[in-house]
Amino acid sequence: MRQYPDLYRLMFVLVLLFWLLLFGVFFTYVGYALLLLAFGAGRRSRNAPPVQWPSLTVVIAAWNEGPLLAAKIRNTLEQRYPGALQVLVVADGSTDQTAEVLSAFPSVELLIDPQRRGKTGALNRAMRHVSTPLVIFSDANTLLGPAALFHLVLPFGDARVGAVAGEKRVRQESGMGFAEGGYWHYESYLKRLDAGFYSAIGAAGELFALRTTLFRPLPEDTILDDLALSLSVGLQDYRIAYEPAAYALEAPSASLHDERKRKVRIAAGAFQFLERLDWAALLRRPRLAFQFIVRRWMRWVFCPLALPLLLLLNGILAFAGAGPLYAILLVLQLCAYFLALTGALLLRSGRAFFPVTFPFYFLFMNYCMLAGWRRHRKGQQSVLWEKAR
Repeated sequence: MRQYPDLYRLMFVLVLLFWLLLFGVFFTYVGYALLLLAFGAGRRSRNAPPVQWPSLTVVIAAWNEGPLLAAKIRNTLEQRYPGALQVLVVADGSTDQTAEVLSAFPSVELLIDPQRRGKTGALNRAMRHVSTPLVIFSDANTLLGPAALFHLVLPFGDARVGAVAGEKRVRQESGMGFAEGGYWHYESYLKRLDAGFYSAIGAAGELFALRTTLFRPLPEDTILDDLALSLSVGLQDYRIAYEPAAYALEAPSASLHDERKRKVRIAAGAFQFLERLDWAALLRRPRLAFQFIVRRWMRWVFCPLALPLLLLLNGILAFAGAGPLYAILLVLQLCAYFLALTGALLLRSGRAFFPVTFPFYFLFMNYCMLAGWRRHRKGQQSVLWEKAR
């Protein structure tokens, strides 16, 4: 090959690109965690209870969630929290029995407007009625652990903490529950490392707490309201703590189709968020920027593009005779895709098996990012969305 310098240079570029892409994917999903562990991020700090427990307002945004609300309200009011607790439900646009259900709970404040503006608009409106020092956001379709609010408040004893992310758990009662639940176990572990290093990067809308004074109204068409709200805390030079003892339990998607619909919507919201992000403000905070780029940008932009390119480059290098290593790597990649296909077939029948479900869900998430990018570019994702089952 050295007799043909142009071909040699091309092969060198392809080999270099292949290994850079492979390293990027590995670092995003494995190497980053190892790096944070090397910095001691796995150690947890103990939070002492406050001398005086602050008053809380739990804000629940609900649209046509009447069948679930009674259980949600009872679950919230039964929380073992020592301080004063208020519950505020904002149900704009609801046309079901929400008002009738909440009439059985006179201590719960209901805001309801005939016009449906989406969750972000509902939260903006609800926050005008919040006067407590801390506000808790929780989705209507999740149930909280019995002491979730107790644990969620503890990290606020650190004045540098502006928000606290709770842990999202998925009931592993089906094939989709196994797949989603496994992913959230991994995600929760990374959040713990993030918070130990500096700050969690975002919080799930199922359960997170915020210092009320740090709330900033969002554009009403914001899709990922939970990420936008929580990251705004970081841009105000506060940390986002993570408290796994404060958990919210959610049912899995009813089918692979429903999970795809949910993931693609989230992906479209991710690209909307990236377009609107104040990158200059983020880059002025190096630790937060490093975490955001690895945990969000590389997952959303780099890896979904890198994976098909890795397969293509690997095929070229293997068939061009670049060495036996590339033939071995190509076989391993093809095996991973075959396992993923098997995992998809199992999930369609409501079953799961870790060796095939894991590679499928990994590739599935990256595919959904590409589909979400396409939807965002075409302007097809509304802030008003059809709920997945």
